[in-house]
Amino acid sequence: MKIYISDLRKAKMCARGSRAFFLAQGWDWQDFLKNGIDLKTVEKTNDAMAQQVVEYVKNGRKQ
Repeated sequence: MKIYISDLRKAKMCARGSRAFFLAQGWDWQDFLKNGIDLKTVEKTNDAMAQQVVEYVKNGRKQ
């Protein structure tokens, strides 16, 4: 399962803060914008705000 920029927006996360988070993790922001990121990768960070997006994708996104 992947997380996409649309999921960040729907989970009320700002792109600016999300981009900073990605850079701090060493993740490629441009690749994320094009292809999304694996949910498990984000989940492993144990970051509280990242977990909000993970939970949105797991529970709130229409499958």
